Amino acid sequence: MTAAHPRARAVAARRWRDGVFETAEVPVVREIPVTLRLNGREIITLLASDDALDFLAAGFLKAEGFVERREQLAAIRVDPASGTVEVEATAVDQLAERLLERRTVTSGCGKGTTFTHAIDAIQARRAPPGPRVSAAQVRQLIHGLLHGSELYRVAGGVHSAALATPAEIVIFRDDIGRHNAVDKIHGECFLRGIPVEDKILLTTGRVSSEILVKAAKLGVAVLVSRSAPTDLALDLAGRTGITVVGQVRGGGLTVYTGPERVTA
Repeated sequence: MTAAHPRARAVAARRWRDGVFETAEVPVVREIPVTLRLNGREIITLLASDDALDFLAAGFLKAEGFVERREQLAAIRVDPASGTVEVEATAVDQLAERLLERRTVTSGCGKGTTFTHAIDAIQARRAPPGPRVSAAQVRQLIHGLLHGSELYRVAGGVHSAALATPAEIVIFRDDIGRHNAVDKIHGECFLRGIPVEDKILLTTGRVSSEILVKAAKLGVAVLVSRSAPTDLALDLAGRTGITVVGQVRGGGLTVYTGPERVTA
């Protein structure tokens, strides 16, 4: 069997169509365990899609506070065969020890894990002034996000995330986990030195407190989702000054916090 996408695998299945079953080859998205090692020590095993694993590792370490500056990362080596990412970094040993003790499993797809408690977002720097965006631009960006994943069109089963200006999407990533997709965006910005203060973070998943914290750590001022936020996410958004826009569906959307950045 040959799947229609390199990140999907064809499986034999039975489809119900027009009142009868038929045998078919169906593409399903690939899921792999990715073990992240920092300076030789195993930090975590994430369940993820098998692409952009260097960005995933860098974004996870940056978002969870293991590293703060790009120059701390000496090397990132990805071994697809073993599903391992080896990261060499400086000035992280004591911090890693402390954060490992705080590890908790989150509600994220792909068994997401976070070391930073949601309340840490309150202590992070407040959101920058950020861009102003119109409701029409928000709808257009979400349209681009929903149609940006060829893997989703072929096999489904993935969330998408993107970094955008009000006019266009700049970076696009997808993954089986919404947390992973956002971490890939964060990692690419971190490794490539892409400025984020004037950008918008887009996601197809719900805006939980973990996603809001990731947006705060990334440094964006506007977070947009086709889904809905949780109340804790909105509490944190209010304290950090982040604009949250959700339920971008059909002809409508809802601005939950920071309405001054969204125009009619």
